[in-house]
Amino acid sequence: MTTETTTVISRAEHCLIACAEAWRDNGEVLASPMGLIPSFGARLAKRTFSPDLLLTDGEALLVGLDGQPEGWLPYRRHLTMVTGGKRHVMMGASQIDRYGNQNISCIGDWERPTRQLLGVRGAPVNTLNNPVSYWIPKHSPRVFVERVDMISGVGYDHAVGPYHRLPRVVTDLAVLDFETPGHAMRLASVHPGVTVEEVRAATGFDLVTGDEVPYTRDPTAEELRLIREVIDPRGLRDREVAPR
Repeated sequence: MTTETTTVISRAEHCLIACAEAWRDNGEVLASPMGLIPSFGARLAKRTFSPDLLLTDGEALLVGLDGQPEGWLPYRRHLTMVTGGKRHVMMGASQIDRYGNQNISCIGDWERPTRQLLGVRGAPVNTLNNPVSYWIPKHSPRVFVERVDMISGVGYDHAVGPYHRLPRVVTDLAVLDFETPGHAMRLASVHPGVTVEEVRAATGFDLVTGDEVPYTRDPTAEELRLIREVIDPRGLRDREVAPR
């Protein structure tokens, strides 16, 4: 896919813009991206279409676009935002199923897991109390499974409460959401160069798929300049999602 000036846009840049779109129209909420591409996406969103986003250093400080401290975010205030829906997290998943149940705890039976992972961490609280999107850099049937081995982040078929919402899942192949009557995962767009069949083959359950699946949008010329010259001039994005 190219811009009007035939500039080649990399797969990582399409992933980055798809992550940024997760925070569009969020207003004044705390953006909590976990991982390189989501972090770049949040910064791009704040610089362009979501200027009211609040960014943090992951600890106790609010930071500006240059990463410099702008204010103190006490833990009490942080928890108030978390439990009041005023935060939008983008985190990873070792497994995720058709309703958005996420597993980062263990692989295999709970009594005798074959792999011990992170544990549930803050996933239950995050998913029940504020919007959570996911970034999965390698879309495969090992990640997109019929049923997760343990629920860490809560999906739509187990969710309760007014703030539970899973806006989107971004992968190296596509964007997925849950905008279906039963909140089953839907293929929202494929990145340029990817086919619907490729995404289906990399998913361990049947995806809801419309007759026409659009491509993930290109970054604008200004967004591309910000990505390449301001946000990630060292090209670290291509280390996470290799050019294709």
